[in-house]
Amino acid sequence: MKLAVQREAQRNQEERAAGAGPPARGRRSAVVWLPHWPRADSGAGSGDLRGPRRNTSGPGSWADRSPLHEAASQGRLLSLKTLLSQGYNVDTLTIDQVTPLHEACLGDHVGCARILLEAGANVNATTIDGVTPLFNACSRGSASCAELLLEYGAKAQWESCLPSPTHEAASRGHSECLEVLISWGIDVDQDLPHLGTPLYVACVSQQIHCIRKLLYAGANVQKGKHLETPLHAAAQQSSTEIVNLLLEFGADINAKNTDFERPVDLAAPSSLVERLLLLHEATPSSLCQLCRLRIRNYIGRARLHLVPQLQLPTIVKNFLQYR
Repeated sequence: MKLAVQREAQRNQEERAAGAGPPARGRRSAVVWLPHWPRADSGAGSGDLRGPRRNTSGPGSWADRSPLHEAASQGRLLSLKTLLSQGYNVDTLTIDQVTPLHEACLGDHVGCARILLEAGANVNATTIDGVTPLFNACSRGSASCAELLLEYGAKAQWESCLPSPTHEAASRGHSECLEVLISWGIDVDQDLPHLGTPLYVACVSQQIHCIRKLLYAGANVQKGKHLETPLHAAAQQSSTEIVNLLLEFGADINAKNTDFERPVDLAAPSSLVERLLLLHEATPSSLCQLCRLRIRNYIGRARLHLVPQLQLPTIVKNFLQYR
């Protein structure tokens, strides 16, 4: 009995000694990130495009969290500089390959993001779910972080079906981030099989400011998800303002989706949206509208930003830009 007690005491002492040491620098954190990004095989249609969030359901979800991640996520500039000067790896990874730069951008801490980038952080680092720092910035609505990342060479659009910053910004209504992305020359008609185009996503989420930004930038008003157009998506909602905006930019009221349904067929019976669509069917487009659409199509999306430089009266230039 005495021997058993001694052995138990010795084991307890060894366990305390093993857990008393300081955490190793830069070791992987057990932070688990669960992005809501719809996967291509998930069957998500319009999908919730919310960005990555931390899983706090498990008791050990924050175990062994890197001090560098902690400082970046909380916007502690001095701590971040100190840790980097002490030799912490600027691209320290968590178990899911989340970097401190991901954390800084998700927290809208542009100062921390700048320090990390100046220290050589990988601006295009991707988590195991394909999330980049730019995606996190657009998810949070941090236009300043998005601009900074792009200045350091962030890739705004990928060829594969990785989470798209453009779709994320459009879905969440972050029009300032969308404007930054557009100014850097993104393809506003980027079509992802499981989501469609940014314009379609914005119509599903009823984000009128983003819809305007995309249309002004020359987004194809007919291009949505497969055969379903942005007008199909808008018709299922209650905003006559969005429906009017799409029609003004030339949306085809007679376009049919895979079920051979027109937008009016998807509108709620006796709703204002249904009445608006029926009225538009019975009323031909004005000559002014047809001329504007024709001229904009002739100019081309890549040159629409040059309209203010045309040698035309201001009133005509404003008309062509829907101002």
